[in-house]
Parts: sequence; C-alpha cells; structure tokens
Amino acid sequence: MSDACGCSGDETTPAGREAEEHEAERLWQVRELQAAAVAGVLLVGALLAGGTDRPGLQVGLEVAALAVGAWTFVPSTLRRLAKGKIGVGTLMTIAAVGAVLLGEVGEAAMLAFLYSISEGLEEYSLAKTRRGLRALLSLVPEQATVRRGGIEQVVAPADLRVGDTMIVKPGERIATDGVIGGGRTALDVSAITGESVPVEAGPGDEVFAGSINGTGVLEVRVTTTAEDNSLARIVRIVEAEQSRKGEAQRLADRIAKPLVPGVMIAAVVIAGIGSLLGDPLVWIERALVVLVAASPCALAISVPVTVVAAVGAASRLGVLVKGGAALEALGVIRGVALDKTGTLTRNRPAVVEVATVPGMTREQVLDVAAALEARSEHPLARAILAAVPAVTPATEVEAVVGAGLVGLVGGRPARLGRPGWIEAGVLAGDVQRMQHAGATAVLIEVDGQLVGAVAVRDELRPEAAEVVARLRRDGYTVAMLTGDNTATATALAREVGIEQVHAELRPEDKARLVAELRGQRRTAMVGDGVNDAPALATADLGIAMGAMGTDVAIETADVALMGEDLRHLPQAFGHARRARRIMLQNVALSLGIVIGLMPLALFGVLGLAAVVLVHEVAEVFVIANGVRAGRTKPLTSVSAAPAPVPVELTGAVR
Repeated sequence: MSDACGCSGDETTPAGREAEEHEAERLWQVRELQAAAVAGVLLVGALLAGGTDRPGLQVGLEVAALAVGAWTFVPSTLRRLAKGKIGVGTLMTIAAVGAVLLGEVGEAAMLAFLYSISEGLEEYSLAKTRRGLRALLSLVPEQATVRRGGIEQVVAPADLRVGDTMIVKPGERIATDGVIGGGRTALDVSAITGESVPVEAGPGDEVFAGSINGTGVLEVRVTTTAEDNSLARIVRIVEAEQSRKGEAQRLADRIAKPLVPGVMIAAVVIAGIGSLLGDPLVWIERALVVLVAASPCALAISVPVTVVAAVGAASRLGVLVKGGAALEALGVIRGVALDKTGTLTRNRPAVVEVATVPGMTREQVLDVAAALEARSEHPLARAILAAVPAVTPATEVEAVVGAGLVGLVGGRPARLGRPGWIEAGVLAGDVQRMQHAGATAVLIEVDGQLVGAVAVRDELRPEAAEVVARLRRDGYTVAMLTGDNTATATALAREVGIEQVHAELRPEDKARLVAELRGQRRTAMVGDGVNDAPALATADLGIAMGAMGTDVAIETADVALMGEDLRHLPQAFGHARRARRIMLQNVALSLGIVIGLMPLALFGVLGLAAVVLVHEVAEVFVIANGVRAGRTKPLTSVSAAPAPVPVELTGAVR
C-alpha cells in the first residue's frame, strides 16, 4: 500500500490490490516486507563490502537496496503526482532522490528500507483485520444436504436455490438463510450474533447461515442464495463502509493535507536562504532532512489502522459497525433514545385480558379483532390471531396510519384501534387499568358501537433493566421513545428504570424528538429499523436491533446489534470509547514526533538516517497501538431470551 499513509486520495496501489486478492496470513508473506528483507540483506552486504575496501561493490549493493525498497512506494507516488495528488510518499521520494544527488546513496537506501517495513506492517495489520471479518464466510459449511424431487443429495452451498429444502442434521452448520419447515432444535448462533446461549427454534422460525444445529434434525426452506445470505451481506456492507472517514480521520487529513506542500515550501526556503548565508550543500541537505522529519506518515496511518482493527473486533462481539464515522460517533455519544417494541421488549406480545360491553362475549370480541388483524402484519396481530382457534378474514380492510384498521366483518363495518381514535366509553376504566399494568389496549367497534377492548402486552427483555442501569451508571442519559400510549409506556419504563418517556409518537414524531435530543447532547437512537427508520437516520448515530434478519436495519442504521441481546449495546459503547482513546493517543504521538523532529533536523542535530529511523519506529508504535483496538472481551452476565423472528410492521399503531 505504497503511499497509503498519504494525505490525499484513497487510491490503492497494485501491490495493495494484489495483497487484497491474496492476503498474507504471515508477516513474511507480505510483499512489502519481502522487499524490505531483500533490501536489508543488500544493505548488510554493502556494509561488509565497505569494510573490505571495495567501494564499487558497496555502491552497487546500496543502489540495489534503494531500488528494491523504493519499489514499495515510488511507482504509486509517481502515479498520484500525475493526477495532481501529493502524499507522504512524495516527501519520501524527494528525500531519497535528494540524498542520491548529495552522494548519500546509503542513506537513501536506508530510508527506502525502513519506509518499506512501515508499509508492509500497515498492509499486514489491515489484511489481518479484513481476514477477521471475512472469516465469517468460513462459517458456511463446504456442503449441504438438499431434498429435490423426494431424493436427498449433497451439493455445494453455492448450488442451493431459493425454495430448496435443506436437511440439517445435529451438529451441522446451516449453509444459508432459511425458514424451518419441520423439526425443533436449539441453535448455536454465538459465532454470528455473539449470543452465548443456544436459541430455541422450531417451525416458522428464521435461521441464518453459519448457525450450528443442536439436537434435532431440521428441514429448512432456503430463502436466500449463498451469495446473498446474511453473512455475505454483512461482509459486503462492512467492507464497503470501511472507507467512510470519521472525525479523527478527517482531522488527520486536515492536518496532513496542508502540511505536505507547506513542508515542501519550507524546505525550499531553508535551502535558498541557507545557501545565501552558508554552505549550499549543508543547507540543501538540512532542507531534505527537514522534509523527511515533517512527513506525517504516522499521523495519516494511525487512525485508519485503529478503525479497521476496532471495526473487525466489534463484528466478533456481534456488533456491526459501518465504518470509521460510525465507530467514532459511537465513542462520543452521551444520550441514548430507546424504542420500546422489539428493543426493550421481546417483540412477542400476547393477549392478557379482554373486556366486553354488556351483551358481548370474549370470543365474539376476539373474532372481530382477529378478522381485521388477519390482514395486518403488526405484532399485535400475531397476539390476537394466536388467541382464536379459527379466523374468517375481514374484507375491504384498510390501515389508518397511526390509528388502526377499518373493514367489513360479516358485511358489517368494523374498526380496531387505539383509545382516542375509538372512544372507550363504558370501558374507560378497564382501558386505564390495562394501560397502567403496562399492556397495550385496543378497542373494537362494530356498526359504530363499542363492543370490547383487548389488552396485549409485550414482555420486557430479561436484560432490559440491567442494560438501562449500566448505561446510566456509565453516564448516559436514557430516554424511551414509543408509539404506544403514555400509561403503557410509563409502566414499562418504570420497570426498567427509565425516567424520560415520550409516548404516542408517530415515526415522524420520533425523528423530531431525536433532533431535539441531539440539540442537548450527542444522541444515539436504538430501534428495530422498521418504523424507527426516520429516527435512526436523524440521530447522531442509528443503532438497529436484530440486523441478521432485518434488511432495513442494516441499510438505515450506522451500527447494528446482530443478535437480540440488548447487553451488547453498553458493550459496544465501551469498545468504541476505548478505540477513540487509542486514536487520540496515536494522533498526539504522531504530531509530537513531527513537531519535535523538525527543529532537530533544521539545526543539524539529527541526520537523514536518524530522522528516518525515528519516523519508522513511531509508525511501528502507532500501528501496534492501533491494533490494540482489536482486543475484545466476551459478554458476561445472565443470558438473554431467544431471538424473535423479525417482523415488518404495518397496520395499527405501535
């Protein structure tokens, strides 16, 4: 990646592109380090030749060492210059050429040798992190058993087609995403979502590529091809988004971009004025040394290395971070807005009570409600439909956004929706009691007359209170944003310890509130990525729950918790804060090196070789420090509930 530490452009060199195609798994496999090793051997040979009083051989070996080392950065520098781009490699090339003109071929060779080591270490660290991300793809088994035409056969995952039926035996990995058609099991999804406890799964549940089947034989209907399954999609998204630059990266660019031409101008001024006042050769040499001393290579590579390491580590935690901008925003967030349904709750609502008006029975009320909800995909619909043995769907059903459903049940007009849109009348006390118990109440009306109220409650995630307590302990301001009514939201918020509650919100209301919260502090929105999409996009940082099964979550949010364990949220915040500290350490060290070396070079305290050595040692240090951001700690605490099937929300208000 010659000139990878340059300050303008992001072009990858041929060597870099080849490294991406054939990524080195060992240090000695990195092309730049191979070149550095050859250059080092030649330099040692030159040193030995000098001791035997053979100057011709010594110079020849030094020239060869220079040529081999320069191969890692000079060609790409010239290509960039042809496009009007100046980078750190430009300074290194000018310094090497200048040293040769001054007769210091050995010093030029040493510069190229050390710089090629730096380039190789950078490429290795980046490749190592890319391999960590792409290792997700290795979770897909080499073969899968599929039933076609009543005959079971073994095929490669790439040959699976949508609609195929996979047979997954106990202990086998699932080859691609699908829906269980038969069988029950406990799935080990720890390598994918970071959840430590197996997830119970049965008919109708979604399963994802790379999951390990537990005890039962499964029949899985394939829903995506191997090229487009959840693992492949995550890898593509992260690799595409890793080019996004965060604030500290932009800071490094802002410092480096004017610094490179500024230093070049300063070197010309030093050489010019010094030549007028003293020995031209001395001052030209010092100008070249200043040029090298001011090279911001360590500054330019320090943040990207940290970002790539931290993003790769986050993926192992079950947290999908979409690039440097998202990582750094995650590290400076001070406020967290949490959606209720599907985020704080398990998104598995159930009917807990039915209130009726005189003359109506529980079964009659549920039959009308189920007839309307049969055309809805709202989570409340699942709960109501599950409470009746058989359903006759209503006709002419229409959803009233933010209110409920209207349609014809048995040819009679009927409505189902929130209190306020439908008057509670004689059931007002029952509705209030349901809401104070943390349930969502929906009213049912037939022929314009109220017939009953149904209470549905979505249970809180078992880890919700623990997560909120940890967030508050870590100094975050926590708020709940929900479309549910105020009484229900307040009851659930009280259980988990949230004091700031905003209820009865439509999607646009959530976005507006998030914008207001952003005015007070940097705020992240955490939601399920469906009707929370506007708020996720409005927040300083959007965090989606359950990204393994919700495409809109991945597309809208900056960060996605790939599993359904909310405890990954504070863990992700802590990981990002640590990565940001490492970034700032690297930036400070890099700037300190530049500021300290320039006067030493100007007054001749340090020569060219010493300056180059200090720079390369600094680069090695910031790379090693940046790689520390790739260290992670496993999630520890009480296990969370099994992951629910992601649901697209339409119909009645949430």
